Amino acid sequence: MNRSLKLFLALVSLCMTTFCFAQKSELQFNKDGKFKIVQFTDVHFKYKNPASDIALERINQVLDEEQPDFVIFTGDVVYSAPADKGMLQVLEQVSKRKLPFVVTFGNHDNEQGMTREQLYDIIRQVPGNLMPDRGSALSPDYVLTVKASSDAKKDAAVLYCMDSHSYSPLKDVKGYAWLTFDQINWYRQQSAAYTAQNGGQPLPALAFFHIPLPEYNEAASDENAILRGTRMEEACAPKLNTGMFAAMKESGDVMGMFVGHDHDNDYAVMWKGILLAYGRFTGGNTEYNHLPNGARIIVLDEGARTFTSWIRQKDGIVDKVSYPASFVKDDWTKR
Repeated sequence: MNRSLKLFLALVSLCMTTFCFAQKSELQFNKDGKFKIVQFTDVHFKYKNPASDIALERINQVLDEEQPDFVIFTGDVVYSAPADKGMLQVLEQVSKRKLPFVVTFGNHDNEQGMTREQLYDIIRQVPGNLMPDRGSALSPDYVLTVKASSDAKKDAAVLYCMDSHSYSPLKDVKGYAWLTFDQINWYRQQSAAYTAQNGGQPLPALAFFHIPLPEYNEAASDENAILRGTRMEEACAPKLNTGMFAAMKESGDVMGMFVGHDHDNDYAVMWKGILLAYGRFTGGNTEYNHLPNGARIIVLDEGARTFTSWIRQKDGIVDKVSYPASFVKDDWTKR
């Protein structure tokens, strides 16, 4: 197959996908070429439980102090029934500020008396959400694009939002679920299409989901990998590796991925040019936690494969880093 035909097919695939899963409102770099994302994760919210009050307090504090352009919840939002009321109370903190947001599910969200499909449809009714109509999917993966500051029709960055599921579907493999081969193929098709649309140059991209990939443990245990932040537990990754990291590395667009799931980790570690990062546990004392609750902030730079990130907690900012500068060993002889 020649290159022109490949580009044509990739563009057709992109058009078909964006027709089915159209973004409902535009995300756009500001006039300074910045785009700020707040990642909340593992809120573990229990409706009408005082232990969850601090989670709402922290969400409101972070939103007031950071004034983000976009908010993403990376799973385990609710942790008790009624799941619908709990979910709506958490999302109200974002919606009342008229901020665009999305939710990717964790392994506990659908354990509180409602299915993923039911929760997805409820979230879709909340003003400000950018999640597509799921059609017949249980919880679809989708792409959001950030437009250029000077051209609201030009894609300048890509955000992949994926469902990492819950638990292993195989009886002889214990632990957590993995991203499927279908999801990897979906990602490859999306990435190829946006790259083709951009003249063959991959757009800067980030990925968001709940359960960390096996590479998190591989990177964190490598003595030569540069790790910033706190690591107080092993990454609870799936036992099978289906190759999403390899797909992202080969495609060349994803700069970093951001997960939750492990409440005592908030680190970011560079692995083969891709930043593997955690958010900060946002919940109250409804589940184990040994870090002050907070959120991860990510600021993309327009027209560059760079971003800055930090953790915002009650008493301020910690662990501010720049990608890739904070994760590259410099030439000490030039200092």
